[in-house]
Amino acid sequence: MKSGSNLERILESGQFAVTAEAGPPKGTSSKVVQRKGELLKFCCDALNVTDNQTAIVRMSSLSGCVLLKELGVEPILQMVVRDRNRLALQSDILGAAALGIGNMLCLSGDHQKFGNHPTAKGVYDIDSIQFIRMVKEMRDEHKFLNGEEISGDVPLFIGAAANPFADPFEFRVTRLAKKIRAGADFIQTQGIFDMSKFAEWMKGVRDRGLHKKTYILAGLIPIKSVGMARYMRNNVSGLDVPQDVVDRMANSKDPKAEGVKICLETIEQLKEIEGIQGIHIMAVAWEDIVPRLVAQAGLMPRPIV
Repeated sequence: MKSGSNLERILESGQFAVTAEAGPPKGTSSKVVQRKGELLKFCCDALNVTDNQTAIVRMSSLSGCVLLKELGVEPILQMVVRDRNRLALQSDILGAAALGIGNMLCLSGDHQKFGNHPTAKGVYDIDSIQFIRMVKEMRDEHKFLNGEEISGDVPLFIGAAANPFADPFEFRVTRLAKKIRAGADFIQTQGIFDMSKFAEWMKGVRDRGLHKKTYILAGLIPIKSVGMARYMRNNVSGLDVPQDVVDRMANSKDPKAEGVKICLETIEQLKEIEGIQGIHIMAVAWEDIVPRLVAQAGLMPRPIV
């Protein structure tokens, strides 16, 4: 069943999609999510609402999605298997469908030892690939994981994450293939700084014809400072930040402007890679830069056809 989501429509039409993140607050203020929604609504096709990102307690993704919908912004519900068993996952999916949320991203979740409750028990009742398959069966077969019938439709555009840079590198394309086979309609990748390595990964994707079976949105992380570049290089698992990127930030008299320049250069290169259908911008605590990036890259506003 079609989800009816705007993101699905944009991708199916062959347009270059733009998504970004609207992280919810470590508190109860709806204004935090609303501000991000108002800022990004005219430069993005849909906004991810993260789910206890980096294993830090925040307002629920489902609540953030509802707040965005009230603004006329299309949300992407993120859900991690770290915090929920199969009962809770399926319950939240039914709730999301009832609230008219048409997109979701199925994730494992950052390990709790990195967050603000490091002794919390991880659930991991099912893994992210089993999660994707479960959502697909709920949507297409109208069945719960135990085989019982679901009353009503579950029209979701199903997303998954891909990390082209994690070790072992040679397994990355195989893992993507498993997620696509499980039912991933679209993919959002980890942030890209090493373009040559990403191009190598995409060649492996094309060699197996995977770019024709899903929509791939390439991840971007705008860098504000050399400190941020060094931190991501040294401390963020699965991120590959080459030394030349760190050096560019270190040698720049205006690091923020240099970070924007790096992002724009990356977007131009991504446009030329066969199989890339859009970008996903993860502007960590720098959402204000997203409209400028999208405009300068010539991605929005789109020409009226």
